[in-house]
Amino acid sequence: MLRSILFLAVAASVLAQTPAPKPKTANDYVAQLVAKLTPTRKIVYKKIADRELSLHVFQPEGWKASDKRVCYITIHGGGWTGMGPERMYAFADHFAKLGLVSISVQYRLANAKSNTTVFDCVKDVRSAMRYVRAHADELGIDPGKIIVSGGSAGGHLAASTAMFDVNEDGDDLTISPMPNALVLLFPVIDTSAEGYGHARIGERWKELSPAHNVRPGLPPTITFHGTADITTPFKGAQIFHHAMLKAGNRSELVIHEGGDHGYLMRTQPLFDECLAKTDAFLKSLSLLP
Repeated sequence: MLRSILFLAVAASVLAQTPAPKPKTANDYVAQLVAKLTPTRKIVYKKIADRELSLHVFQPEGWKASDKRVCYITIHGGGWTGMGPERMYAFADHFAKLGLVSISVQYRLANAKSNTTVFDCVKDVRSAMRYVRAHADELGIDPGKIIVSGGSAGGHLAASTAMFDVNEDGDDLTISPMPNALVLLFPVIDTSAEGYGHARIGERWKELSPAHNVRPGLPPTITFHGTADITTPFKGAQIFHHAMLKAGNRSELVIHEGGDHGYLMRTQPLFDECLAKTDAFLKSLSLLP
């Protein structure tokens, strides 16, 4: 008994002296940019019980409500359970500087204790899309020119705005949440047991797997993915890309050899390369001035 008590005391002492692991995002290039950025305003787009969810809006220089600007919407990752809209501020800021109205979306995080699921995350981002389109006149945007982007689980949610008929009770279903283009960054794209999110979503995983729900008529899509990504395996991005092409949709897959999960957030050259290729893709669609 005494030996066990001594062991526990020593173990506790060691743990107290061991620094907590730093999150991977702590010192990456995008995190450094985000620390210096503030949105123009925040708009509540949805209320669930006592919770308000907001759009973090970056307005371009010279913006007026009477404008008909292209809108860029970005959605953060974190496995559906972490991070926040601030994580994607650097992308929103970039496109606001190019003249777009840019929005980083807040959504409910999946949490077993509160019985919040990935399906609720999907409902929120589709609600956000409907709000933006319905309030185009107030936001100064063209409702027919909306780009949706996201990283990791945010990439999954971006695809969800186009792919899954999962809607919040009370949403106006006459307003389409379908974007006009998708930009997916190392997305959760396959929620099978071979991909990511299978255990978190549960037996209904196939309903929320982009790779398993491709159909004709989806928006033009560009996907960035690293070949060494073992979090959201690269194979899923390939399956999705080929399924998109087979269905007659426009799809571009930008492959980074040896890139792991989140690679393009880490350094300025990789971040800048991603933005340059995204800009070129959007210009080809007449979605950049």
